[in-house]
Amino acid sequence: MTAVMQGVRILEVAEHTFVPAASALLADLGAEVIKIEHPVRGDAMRGLASSGTIQLGGAVHVLNEHSNRGKQSLGLDLTSRDGVEILYRLAASCDVFLTNKLPAVRAKLKIDVDDIRAHNPHIIYVRGTGQGERGPDADRGSYDSLAYWCRSGIAQSLKQHDTVPPPPGPAFGDSIGGLTIAGGIMGALFHRERTGEATTVDVSLLSTGLWSMGATMALSLQHQQPWAAPSASQPRANPLVANYRTKDDRVISLCCLQAAKYWPEACRVIVGRPELADDERFVDAAAIFANGAAAAQLVAEAFAEHTLDEWRDRMADFSGQWAVVQDTIEAANDPQTLANGYVMDCATADGTAFQLVTPPIQFGGEPAPPKRAPEFNEHGDAILESLGLDWDTIVDLKVRGVVA
Repeated sequence: MTAVMQGVRILEVAEHTFVPAASALLADLGAEVIKIEHPVRGDAMRGLASSGTIQLGGAVHVLNEHSNRGKQSLGLDLTSRDGVEILYRLAASCDVFLTNKLPAVRAKLKIDVDDIRAHNPHIIYVRGTGQGERGPDADRGSYDSLAYWCRSGIAQSLKQHDTVPPPPGPAFGDSIGGLTIAGGIMGALFHRERTGEATTVDVSLLSTGLWSMGATMALSLQHQQPWAAPSASQPRANPLVANYRTKDDRVISLCCLQAAKYWPEACRVIVGRPELADDERFVDAAAIFANGAAAAQLVAEAFAEHTLDEWRDRMADFSGQWAVVQDTIEAANDPQTLANGYVMDCATADGTAFQLVTPPIQFGGEPAPPKRAPEFNEHGDAILESLGLDWDTIVDLKVRGVVA
């Protein structure tokens, strides 16, 4: 049973990825999502032409698919009185109103919480922002590379050799933030079901970044010391928590936190010298930590003697924790990814095939199959007709540019 959100109706006034990714995930889980788009250009994501190292293009705009799958699209001019009235009528029949508009914009458009609740007092009102709903920067726009990545301390904590790293890929913080919003919506729906109270939900990119750094922040605050990534040349006390390069220049990451427990097996399986388990330098945890550099050198030399495929075979039964450092294509084809349905096939309206990552939450042991994103205003006429508008009225709204 993957459609746990079936029967929930969401009205979205949002663009790009951060907030739309939340309702996309909930659409995969069965929610009905009506997406309001600009009546001429649609969601700004539709016009994004480049992101990072790979150009967007081809038959499928996959970034738009990622954040808008499973939705219905209506092009609507919210700067017009008639357009806002249509939004109010839609809100009256929805469980959730979801937006990434800044406070000043919401007030100008008359779509703030009091405006929407005047037409549906039971609606859950959800706001996704860059830096939060309050404070001096509440009305400043942002992106995940700024509020999530840089402002939260993540980028600085990864800084190496005076180079601040960019996010690992497009919409990285947006997607994590979208997952956070989705969880907040589900919690708010549960609260309303139990108490009858319709609450508001607030999630920001900054708060999501700080939460992602939560354990690190706790240590930094405790010692009043900014976190810094360890130098690649800095010796590790635990030789079994480190990355090692193979003969064919691949990287295997070990994370065996209990060094003394796994060291004897590592001596046999990895180093190929079981007698080192009794070496006085490595006889217990204290000795291993005191001689971590020497132990790490032995492990590094052993890894350099064999290829990755050889190590997969040699370490197949190793009881310690390890993983291959994989690229995105390898990750998509990982046996665990395939076995659990973490990536699945999808198709556009015209049947063009592509693939998407499925929601990271599974119910009933089944992955939720991703649906396709709508074409711009694909469901516009049907949505308007569902409000009881006749065709002559719809045509008049089209002529006046209120709807697409």
